[in-house]
Amino acid sequence: MNSFLSLTETILYVATLVSLAGISVSLLLLVYRIIIGPTNADRAVALDSIGMNLMGLAALMAILIVTTKFNDIILLIGILLFIGTIAVAKYLERGVIIDRNMD
Repeated sequence: MNSFLSLTETILYVATLVSLAGISVSLLLLVYRIIIGPTNADRAVALDSIGMNLMGLAALMAILIVTTKFNDIILLIGILLFIGTIAVAKYLERGVIIDRNMD
């Protein structure tokens, strides 16, 4: 039974490291898309994807460190990501984020 648990821990550790490497490559490609992106919509989608990758990165770090303290951070990133996506979408649609009527 102990050998099975040891094997499971090893598989989890290797899978987590492979996932960290994949997210790192994804982050580099998304930074490239933000810099080179032909339109502002491409840049907005890349920023949104970076936020989701950061959530995944925090979850993988919680698995590696074996703690639940990162759950609050993941929720906070998700909330900020949602608000930021709404703000960027409004800016791309109207050109301003806060409408001011100076009648």
